[in-house]
Amino acid sequence: MPKISIIIPVFNAEKNLKKCLNSILASLGDIKSEILAVDNDSTDDSLAVLEEYACKYPIITVLRCHTPGAAAVRNFGAKKAKGKYIWFIDADDKINKTAVSKLLEKADVTEADLVMMGAERVNDKGEKSYLSAVNATDPDYKSRFIRYGMGPWQVIIRRKWWEEHGFAFKEGFIHEDMELMSSLILYTDKFASVDEPLYYYNSTPESVLHKKEFSPHIFDIFPALEGLHQRFEEAGAEKKYHDELEWFFIWNLLIDSAKDFGQFPEGRSGFKKSREMLKKYFPNWRKNRFLREKPLRLQMRVKINYIK
Repeated sequence: MPKISIIIPVFNAEKNLKKCLNSILASLGDIKSEILAVDNDSTDDSLAVLEEYACKYPIITVLRCHTPGAAAVRNFGAKKAKGKYIWFIDADDKINKTAVSKLLEKADVTEADLVMMGAERVNDKGEKSYLSAVNATDPDYKSRFIRYGMGPWQVIIRRKWWEEHGFAFKEGFIHEDMELMSSLILYTDKFASVDEPLYYYNSTPESVLHKKEFSPHIFDIFPALEGLHQRFEEAGAEKKYHDELEWFFIWNLLIDSAKDFGQFPEGRSGFKKSREMLKKYFPNWRKNRFLREKPLRLQMRVKINYIK
């Protein structure tokens, strides 16, 4: 059995694909592993790049998934994986040369179901920022994990645990990671972290979440949050983590997505939908303890976005 299966969803990623693959190969070294590169009907030369690398490196398997969307591609790859751990890596990104060894060492010592890492985010201007890992030794690590809002690429996951719980990304919309990721911690007490920049996240304008033209997919935030709330209900954790989930809704509706709603005339109806969603799930959101800890300027921004 491979120690780790690295799953790479690929769609028109020719620009950065070789850098991504090279960084993974350098990090794997002699570790028994497999790379599952899943092409999602790319129209550029991504598939040719993958086939070129697969000829040189036997650990790379090229797969084809014809169902559109990152969720479908990740699910497809996870079903094919044979490793003890799985790691979803985006084709635009890179990893540190020590990433795989450090994460697997932590996983082996702790027998964790989830191992989270720190990440360095780089925007199109070359500006860098650090996304820290949730400290697994903190007493309230589950609270912070729920509020964090991480991408699938920021954790390695024990495959058998993933399969036992039937986890999968919901297909058909963007924000598919939001609908799942913050709920994972509800199903395990075996969590570990490595707070180092082991992943390099490329936050580019080409990203699905950073479009400069209007897309109705900006409204996918609503079914994603509804799905997340449903997961907490099914796990019987809605009351225990009420404040954390409430804050997650506030941040994503009144801060993050509000930027897209206000940027496009077609998106302004999103403000009304946000009000309706908060009234439905969290009518007393203004009293949220995490919101009240934030700077007054941010609190005012949230309230303004609510009444828009």
